[in-house]
Formats: sequence, structure tokens, C-alpha cells
Amino acid sequence: MYLSQMDRLSVLACISGLVMVLAVFAATWLGTSYPEWLPMAAASIAGFELFMVIDAMRRRTRGGA
Repeated sequence: MYLSQMDRLSVLACISGLVMVLAVFAATWLGTSYPEWLPMAAASIAGFELFMVIDAMRRRTRGGA
């Protein structure tokens, strides 16, 4: 499957959001502090980009729609 440049950028944003989620879990597990906004920002970025990537792949396999 070929990914366009926009799809690759979306995948990169998704990965960065997932890395932020992992950072929140690691900070919680280690007992260190982190900004209050970080969990919501991480979940927002990762969730939105996951949806966009999956939706783009679904549209591509269905031939448009």
C-alpha cells in the first residue's frame, strides 16, 4: 500500500501522540510530575490521527466513498 506525503505526516503525528501517552504512563509509574495538560493533549493528538489514518485507508480500499 502506498502512503501519500500527507498520510506519512499523519502517521508521524500519531506516533508522536502515542509517545506522549507513553511518557505520561512512565511519569505516573515512576511517580514524577508532569504538566496537567499533557495527558489530554497526548490523547487528543494520538486519537485524532489514528482515526484519520484508519479512515484514509478505509476510503482507499473501498475506492473513494
